Formats: sequence, C-alpha cells, structure tokens
Amino acid sequence: MTENLPATYVEGFHDLEAVKKMEYKQLGKTGLMVSKLSYGGGPLGCHYGIPDENEAIEAIRFAIRQGINYIDTGPWYGQGKSETIIGKALKGIPRKAYYIATKVGRYELDFDNMFDFSAEKTRKSFKKSLERLGVNYVDVLQVHDIEFAPSLDIIITQTLPELSKLVSEGKVKNIGITGYPVSVLKECIEKSNINIACVLSYSRYTLIDDTLLKYIPFFKEFNIGLISAAAPCMGLLTDQGPPAWHPADDDVKKQCKNAVEYCQNHGSKIVKLAVWFSMQCKDIDTHLIGMMNVKEVESNLATLHDGITDKEQQLLNEIQNKYLSNIKGRHWENKELTIYWNSIKK
Repeated sequence: MTENLPATYVEGFHDLEAVKKMEYKQLGKTGLMVSKLSYGGGPLGCHYGIPDENEAIEAIRFAIRQGINYIDTGPWYGQGKSETIIGKALKGIPRKAYYIATKVGRYELDFDNMFDFSAEKTRKSFKKSLERLGVNYVDVLQVHDIEFAPSLDIIITQTLPELSKLVSEGKVKNIGITGYPVSVLKECIEKSNINIACVLSYSRYTLIDDTLLKYIPFFKEFNIGLISAAAPCMGLLTDQGPPAWHPADDDVKKQCKNAVEYCQNHGSKIVKLAVWFSMQCKDIDTHLIGMMNVKEVESNLATLHDGITDKEQQLLNEIQNKYLSNIKGRHWENKELTIYWNSIKK
C-alpha cells in the first residue's frame, strides 16, 4: 500500500486515484487523519426539506469511495432520520473505511423536549444512535450546542463525564463539543478536566463571518481538532436561499440574496464561491458540508480539487465589495438562545 494513503483506505473498495487526490489532515489529538471535505448529515433530517433516501444513500457511498472519510450526524436531524439513512448507507461498507461522529444533547423540535444534557438521557440516546447507525462504536461523540444548557456546569459535571465513561467502555473513541458561540466552546475546554479532542464550529468562517479566526490560536495551543461546518451559512449562500427558520436578521438575508442573484446573473453559483473561500483557511482540519445527492458531492469535490477560475475570483471580489461587506450584524449569536429561553419560561 502506498505510504501516503490514510488508514481508512480499503483496497478494492475505494477509488484509489480519488483517495490519492484527497488532502488529509490530523484532527487535533484524535489521531484521526480526516479528509479536507467531510460529509454533513444535517440535511438528511427535516430542517432543509425532505431528503430522497435512495439518493442520500447513494451519495454517502459515493463520497466514501471518493476518499471522504469523516461523516457527521446526530439525533437532532429529523429525530434520528439522518442517523437511520446513514446507517443504511454504511451497511456493507468496511468499518475501517470511514470515521463516524454523532451527538447527544439536542433532540426534539418542540422547545420543552429540545435539549437534555443529563447523564441518563445521554447514555440512552447514544445507545439508540449506535442502533440506528449499525455500528458498535463511534469515532467522535459530541455534545450538541452546549450554549443551550441551563449552565455550563451541567455540561462539565454531567454530560462530559458520561461521555468519558463511554470512552472507557470502548464505545466512543474521542469526545467533542459543538456550538454557535465560539467563546462558549473555548470556555468549556478551559473549565473541563475531561479530554475534549475536537470542536465543531458552524457558520463562523464564511464569506460573511470570520469570528473563528480569533479563536484558532487557542484551539491550536491545546491541540484541539477543528471542524468547520456550514460554509454556505445554512442556506444563506445558496441559490435555494435559507430555510424559513433561519435565525439571521433581515439585512443579512437581503444582502446575501443580492449576492446570490448577482452570481446567477453572471452565470455562477455562489455556493461554489462560499465553499472555496472557507476551504482556504489552512488551520481548519476538515470542512463539513451537508450533501443530499451525488451531484452535490461531485460539485464540492470539484471545488476542492480544481478551485475557482480567475473570472469566479473576480466575481467573488465583486459580491464582497457590493453586498457582503455592507452587512451590519454578521452573526445571530444569542438570538436563538433568547427565543428558546423565552419559550421555556412560558
């Protein structure tokens, strides 16, 4: 076997040339060599429309053969639907061919049952996740959106210790945390004595928000693996536009829509520019992008391998100058938290 191939390479299963083309990087202290482009299972739930299960299964299998070796999901996405589809896709694929990550802590659509960070629920939920995925261990188990816990102490004293027990039982290889405010991820790592190996940050290194850059030196200092998700800003930077629930302010949506239309009028898709831009950050270990079909996988692989043309680079500069630089509030931090806690108090 060629020296530079990742540990996930399986002769006779993978497309060898595609794997050779893929860039792999160590995910912090996890020991996992992950593909630069990773597979996001978020759209396989219910938050971005109803996925076609057969198309999704085909896309996942195709992605793994092409060298994408990191797959992320969670029970929150369609109340287990994403995990179920991914589990079906993984049947018959050698277990060593991929790394799988799932989550605990965020579950139901209604506010009263949306979050539960207790040790009991964590263990129960994770057992169900293993069943849906059809595996007996996961490579990464993450606490989902930790900012929604009543206090960070609950994460530190209940959730993370339970994850640590699952590690000692061999059911989990590495522990991670996710959240929108990057400051909360940093604070959790500083305060916890549990070995947090990686963080998942979403929509924080994009064409409209580079907040993540401020925190990269901290994560690197502690050898924390860095997963950056949602380069297209959860639909803002796509031809389809954001889903109705998107928490961004109207000004953000308007400027992004203007940029989308400007790209369309010039024969380009903004999502390609958004994905390419995010991938230029060398300090991010893997870029997690939700993909619902083979066409989307092929498109993102092409962006990764071939980059953008001079014309597209010029177009990118134009939309930044004309529209995206005019955005006032670049993020929606605390907005969802406020809505959530106001609803709970009722």
